[in-house]
Amino acid sequence: MRYLVLYIAFSVLTVTFFSSCDKSLLDTSPSNDFTEDIYWQEEADALAAINATYAATRGHWYRIVRTIFTPNSLSDGRHIQLQLGTHNPSNEDLFQNWWNGNYQGIGRANNLLGNIDQIEMNEELKERIKGEARFLRAFFYTDLVSLYGGVPLILDPPNFEEHKDLPRDSREEVIAQVLNDLDFAIGVLPDSYSGSDIGRATTGAALALKTRVLLYEDRWEEAAAVAQEVIQLGEYNLFPDYRGLFMPANQNNQEVIFDLQFTEPDYTHSLDVLLERNYAIAPQADLVDSYLMIDGKSINNSQLYDPENPYKNRDPRLKQTIVLEGSMFRGQTVPEDKQFNTGYGYKKNTTYLDSVSAPVNVNSDLNFIVLRYADLLLMYAEAQNEASGPDESVYEVLNRIRNRAGMPDVPTGLSQTEMREIIRHERRIELAGEGLYYNDIRRWRIAEEVMNTEVFDNNGEFLQSRSFDPERDYLWPIHEETIQDNPALDQNPGY
Repeated sequence: MRYLVLYIAFSVLTVTFFSSCDKSLLDTSPSNDFTEDIYWQEEADALAAINATYAATRGHWYRIVRTIFTPNSLSDGRHIQLQLGTHNPSNEDLFQNWWNGNYQGIGRANNLLGNIDQIEMNEELKERIKGEARFLRAFFYTDLVSLYGGVPLILDPPNFEEHKDLPRDSREEVIAQVLNDLDFAIGVLPDSYSGSDIGRATTGAALALKTRVLLYEDRWEEAAAVAQEVIQLGEYNLFPDYRGLFMPANQNNQEVIFDLQFTEPDYTHSLDVLLERNYAIAPQADLVDSYLMIDGKSINNSQLYDPENPYKNRDPRLKQTIVLEGSMFRGQTVPEDKQFNTGYGYKKNTTYLDSVSAPVNVNSDLNFIVLRYADLLLMYAEAQNEASGPDESVYEVLNRIRNRAGMPDVPTGLSQTEMREIIRHERRIELAGEGLYYNDIRRWRIAEEVMNTEVFDNNGEFLQSRSFDPERDYLWPIHEETIQDNPALDQNPGY
């Protein structure tokens, strides 16, 4: 959706999510002459309010940085404390920025939901806007819970006196509300949009987010059933070109279930700079080595693997996702001394083509995909396998994804445990560089296995030593300034 810019009460709410986050959790009210008493008058006010709530999602493109807290990626030094496991409640701004950014979005959703009924407008549109707001509120709370565990559950419009000293609600209470919001949204949202409304939350988006929530809670049968509802909608399909899926020419294609919409010059991000010029997020050799050969075997077990030509005969997604020495990117052959800090770079989520020379794009308006159909199919496969083992439907969806990539079918006759490892590997490869693997290694409770390690570049040179404390690091701490502002908040264990 190319958002309608209404420079009235909600124009001041446009957020620069990670460079200048307001420290006040509750500072979501307009600061110009438009007040609550005179604002909620007509349909345009409701549309402006929901668009402002969508605007609060745009900072979530930065969730891609979470890949550097996994064995997939490394950074140029930013957020180094979290990479090394030396973080605490005061030495990492991410802990405050994500908390404030999500609560800003929640405040906007709550403000809309608390006031929209006083507007005389088309009732069908009003219900749809409510559904969008509740989807977005669920979106923000889902992210908070995944990072911090239980958080204060606020459902009414921002009120400093009432909300300044709220304690944390339990994770279970927040998840229950998220599912309640999503069920409401599922009941009122349309299956699709056209024109300038493309990009708004749909039935499929609400169902897919509900699938993710249930999956993260290990509610396998429910997650599989809801994922099946998305499949049965018939609204989505795999885009035939894996690399093209993430290119500007193919935005809003049939694989996209929900994304963050950008348009130059009003709304842009800096992924082209971060991934290409600054090399702030670079793939690790461990990820590159994890891509299978085209015969479906690992580099350790396949006769096709040639150490002298290590990128030949590999899963095609390797070259479609990662910049490799000797390959073409941005119209030139990548030299051996390419200055990515690991020796590799990401193509995915940049606007650059392999064969076309282009200057560094400082302001990208490439939409950032949050939920796509391949992820939904993988969620279904995981949930179904955990619920009842590797039945035919699990093989079918996995083979669809692998065949789209040019890879062979999954081996048959697998046990549930063997299929679990196949699915986890497939998630790592298919969704590489999309910011999802951090949640995966934590919900699978394998972070201490894969993160307590040393990191080397493509030439075997030592880069860093990582640490993950399973007694502490499965949740982020609440930033010390946030607790100073609200002493009723209990800190997470170990901090």
